[in-house]
Amino acid sequence: MSDTQPTVRLRETLASVPAYKAGKPAAPREDLVTYKISSNENPYPPLPSVVQVVADAAARMNRYPDPAVRALTEALADRWGVTPDEVTTGTGSVGVLGTLVQITCDPGDEIVYAWRSFEAYPIVAALADAKSVQVPLDSQAKHDLDAMAAAITDRTRLVIVCTPNNPTGPSLGDDELRAFLAKVPSDVLVVIDEAYLEFVEPDKQLDALAIYRDHPNVCVLRTFSKAYGLAGLRVGYCIAHEPVAEALRKAALPFGVSDLAQLAAVASLEAYDELQERVDALMTERSRVADALAEQGWEIPESQANFVWLPLGDDALAFAAAADQEGLVVRPFDGDGVRCSIGEVEANDRLIEVCREFRTR
Repeated sequence: MSDTQPTVRLRETLASVPAYKAGKPAAPREDLVTYKISSNENPYPPLPSVVQVVADAAARMNRYPDPAVRALTEALADRWGVTPDEVTTGTGSVGVLGTLVQITCDPGDEIVYAWRSFEAYPIVAALADAKSVQVPLDSQAKHDLDAMAAAITDRTRLVIVCTPNNPTGPSLGDDELRAFLAKVPSDVLVVIDEAYLEFVEPDKQLDALAIYRDHPNVCVLRTFSKAYGLAGLRVGYCIAHEPVAEALRKAALPFGVSDLAQLAAVASLEAYDELQERVDALMTERSRVADALAEQGWEIPESQANFVWLPLGDDALAFAAAADQEGLVVRPFDGDGVRCSIGEVEANDRLIEVCREFRTR
């Protein structure tokens, strides 16, 4: 056997793919309880009824899951008043997004989205050899829709609108999104990414499905990872007009959604009234944290998600280090700010105290 190892030729585009920086787990300490508020996870454990469904299904995991994910597809269609042909599923909303990029973009095509926004956007774009067109947020850390419309060119194939925006928190309204869509060419697919939909206050909720029904070039992306508390099972979905939905099914990874994930998602839909109580509690905590920070003198964007954004700029890493010393893991974005998930009451109390100490250091 030769001592010379062959050099495998990999895709050149990989050099331009940014690494996803996941929130690190909170390291256990003997002197205090540590909390991870860096990944926007739901701090509540799954509902007992959902756990039981998953436990029962685990005895059958020697079998392949249903490749059509029929039970969940039909449940989602029934819940949102669409046909099953308009619903596609995947491994979290980011898995579906990756497929959306695959079915719309050839090498060199453009994807327009706000920045800073979800970290996966530049990754899925780069993997498809597509060009990211990042449009800066406005002064309120919100999408600058006029600038996004102006950034669309003949090479634009996909536009992503994240509302509420991750990691900054503001959401968009019906009128402003409809005005934006009036400027988008009809052959450009617009993805409304609503991963944090359930945390939006009722009077500020965007009626994305009404907008979807009025625009053949719009699809709606959602997930079970946040409000439903199924982050570890990786299941998301897209509501799209049939030509797009059919293409999504054609390009989807076979057997991507496990049987455990499908059954847990269906059970969670059935138990949403119970889950709503948890969502309401998290929204109350979000308001409490935001009010406390405002009293301390922080100027933060209005968040409609399950996190708050601290626009710390070059102090982001220093704040993360200070939080870590107090047993609190947050998510810094170097040069921009820090995203802090709304977690357990105790974690939120500690965040408020860390913020107070950081401002008075």
